[in-house]
Amino acid sequence: MQGDEGRRDMETTRSTTADEGFDAGVRGVVAPTDAPGGTLRLVRTDDFDSLDPGNTYYAYTWNFLRLIGRTLVTFDTAPGKAGQRLVPDLAESLGESSEDGRVWTYRLREGLRYEDGTPVVSADIKHAIARSNYGTDVLGAGPTYFRHLLGTEYGGPWREPDADGPVTLETPDERTLVFRLREPFAGMDLLATMPSTTPVPRDRDTGAEYRLRPVATGPYRIVSYTRGELAVLEPNPHWDPETDPVRVQRASRIEVHLGKDPHEVDRMLLAGEAHVDLAGFGVQPAAQERILAEPELRAHADNPLTGFTWIYCLSSRIAPFDNVHCRRAVQFATDKAAMQEAYGGAVGGDIATTLLPPTLDGYKHFDRYPVGPEGTGDLEAARAELKLAGMPDGFRTRIAARKDRLKEYRAAEALAAGLARVGIEAEVLDFPSGDYFDRYGGCPEYLREHGIGIIMFGWGADFPDGYGFLQQITDGRAIKERGNQNMGELDDPEINALLDEGAQCADPARRAEIWHRIDQLTMDHAVIVPYLYPRSLLYRHPDTRNAFVTGSFGMYDYVALGAK
Repeated sequence: MQGDEGRRDMETTRSTTADEGFDAGVRGVVAPTDAPGGTLRLVRTDDFDSLDPGNTYYAYTWNFLRLIGRTLVTFDTAPGKAGQRLVPDLAESLGESSEDGRVWTYRLREGLRYEDGTPVVSADIKHAIARSNYGTDVLGAGPTYFRHLLGTEYGGPWREPDADGPVTLETPDERTLVFRLREPFAGMDLLATMPSTTPVPRDRDTGAEYRLRPVATGPYRIVSYTRGELAVLEPNPHWDPETDPVRVQRASRIEVHLGKDPHEVDRMLLAGEAHVDLAGFGVQPAAQERILAEPELRAHADNPLTGFTWIYCLSSRIAPFDNVHCRRAVQFATDKAAMQEAYGGAVGGDIATTLLPPTLDGYKHFDRYPVGPEGTGDLEAARAELKLAGMPDGFRTRIAARKDRLKEYRAAEALAAGLARVGIEAEVLDFPSGDYFDRYGGCPEYLREHGIGIIMFGWGADFPDGYGFLQQITDGRAIKERGNQNMGELDDPEINALLDEGAQCADPARRAEIWHRIDQLTMDHAVIVPYLYPRSLLYRHPDTRNAFVTGSFGMYDYVALGAK
């Protein structure tokens, strides 16, 4: 029933046409059509972090993977806030909860098939959750919410190949999954949207190599993929639109051109060699200026508030950042105005003072470390903190940043210049974004070995809720050896307990209070520095069809896109 309602809602959305012009993709659907055909071309500076749905943590990859794989629940294909609406996907309905919120049951639709025509069964989803949440010895990049909630001492599919996954996830028949949680969790349907619920057949699981050829359940399948160069998708012949409430097979072919220089990406977009930038973070400052100055180009651009917060983390277990006063000195010395300028000024976003972005419930403005009316830093306050730390002359450290994300790298350079004013010497190091979390910034041991105390980062909610934003970056129990998102290695019992309380709480007002309190406590520890609530200047080539910004990802909805 709910799946049918989702389909009717989508039809209504398709008939809502945005007026052509600047921000038209924020207001509604640009150039709506269901006409099939055409090649949709996407472009990206680096590679995907991973096309393995159990080993990815970039928002644009999660958005893109919805073309290939389906999850238990998904977000509706609709512009703006409506794109956060939950719709059953592989499941017949949203989850059925026990009275105490600890047992959740999902029943799969009939007729679900992989790209080779074999049926999708509940055991495939159980295996997908087992490998992604318990198999971190092989797959380390993705989130592990299910591991925390399901508990058990299960060691994962590669350490315990004869075990049938976590015992607290049951598959009583081929179409039913029963999650038995160790504590109530009110947002289970939000977790069910995550890529880790994309079915993976155990007999076709190639471990770390699965990223090269995941088996499709969505409207497209991968026909070729050369890492760092090109991925090609074509229609999946065994995808049945009658079982899918949100997707449409519009393009006859999808190409993803990878490994391009940032300025080359912009050139390809403006020249019509690509329709959309896959990363969803907007064009570079030089292209921003041109697009905003030329009316014909401006009419094909959108400037949404993305729902992310651009941050950098201070590793509290690497000297001198094991001293809170050193961390606070950096907070005060940050030239947020210069970092904003690296993103193109006001069009690139608004200066941030909180972890939670304004798009999420629980956001309340506060400023624990004011950096002056111009946003350039409070140097006297920074020097006072350095004295309290016993380092009045400053110290040395290193900054990790992704150079293929040119705006981030320039922001890191602006950060280093700002810190140098109080004697903090910070060397900026360049890393590729594709392996950033799996091998470098997300590996605490690597950071310690190389003396990297500052890690450039950007964060958006795993699902549109304060828990989905805060848990992985503030929960001490979420710290991992690889793919770690709690880069400050924060482990505060009060924060951990508040996260558990918020997870169980069904009262939206109380939940919002909890998320705000966690924001305040985290800022007091000073392990994370928020500097921008980003806006992306997105350019959609005029040949792009069905383009709109979705509230679930803060970028164009890739499931909806078509091409002339």
